[in-house]
Amino acid sequence: MLDAPIEEITATAYTVPTDTEEADGTLAWTSTTLVLVRVAAGGRVGTGWTYGPVACADVVTDILAGEVLGCDAFATGRAYERMYRSVRNAGRPGVAACAISAVDVALWDLAARLLGLPLHRLLGAVHDRVPVYGSGGFTTYDADRLTAQLEYWVHVQEIPRVKIKIGQDRGAATDRDLARIHLSRNSIGDDAELFVDANGAYGVKQAIRVASAAADARVRWFEEPVSSDDLDGLRRVREAVDADVTAGEYGYDLTYFRRMCAAGAVDCLQADVSRCGGITEWRRVAAVAASHHLDISGHCAPHLHVHIAAATPNLRHLEWFHDHVRIEALFFDGDLDPTGGFLRPDPDAPGHGLSLRVGDIDRYRVHGP
Repeated sequence: MLDAPIEEITATAYTVPTDTEEADGTLAWTSTTLVLVRVAAGGRVGTGWTYGPVACADVVTDILAGEVLGCDAFATGRAYERMYRSVRNAGRPGVAACAISAVDVALWDLAARLLGLPLHRLLGAVHDRVPVYGSGGFTTYDADRLTAQLEYWVHVQEIPRVKIKIGQDRGAATDRDLARIHLSRNSIGDDAELFVDANGAYGVKQAIRVASAAADARVRWFEEPVSSDDLDGLRRVREAVDADVTAGEYGYDLTYFRRMCAAGAVDCLQADVSRCGGITEWRRVAAVAASHHLDISGHCAPHLHVHIAAATPNLRHLEWFHDHVRIEALFFDGDLDPTGGFLRPDPDAPGHGLSLRVGDIDRYRVHGP
């Protein structure tokens, strides 16, 4: 048996400007921060990351590192439990959960590299390929930019499902929302699936009215029509509309997902490996969804999700999110091609198959070594 105690852990934050101002129904932004974690043992290095504030890096170095250093690199479950317990007083949801997620992914990547295995094989592959949907369509996009993005995904990359943001100005611009929904349907044609995401901008009856007014656009997926904190509201929308109602991207612990499923709030559960507790917790979240006869969909960060997604029986798809696709292609060699609407994990490359471009990304570093 390999003897591989964890020897070193580092956390570095990078802030990357967006290619244009972006917004959804409830938030606007001009940059995205990636917190990168590197874990070393046995002459190999594992890499994980999260999309969150710079403070995530400090949680890694000030709290989590002391729990992980010296642990067996293959004892990912033990390391997870130690990290989980260590943040009790700091508060687990939010920043701490994101930090744990980045370390957990790095540990799984390290274990697979030590064994010389692709990560999805170590996790127990179920699927050879993982469906994706193109995601962007920010409320700041004008008609030309929106159309160009959607047409590229559907007609060039042949991704048969796409998502746009609606709920502009916290639901105060429903006429524009509806116009953009119909424009999107016209842009992608009749065969592609159209998804919309309100980011919790609407009230319950408002969301139902929007869905009714957009009926001829055949929206398939209605993400966070109301706040994900309003489980009863999600259930009421779900019962009233034809589209699948979905939420879960802000889940930071297993109990959150259990409550959402038990409330009958969603048709498909979303989870985010970079927030929910990494690969270790994703597996349990997917099992909770399966126990309620629900699929699970990966939120954002496609290269972070692809291997665990390939090992998840009740997977529906992953989000090919514009911002994170840009950043992951910028930061790593080995990024994947979504042409045809699927990602295929490299069957030969060890770990998650990505190699960090160390020199190329230094200009974005804002914190850490």
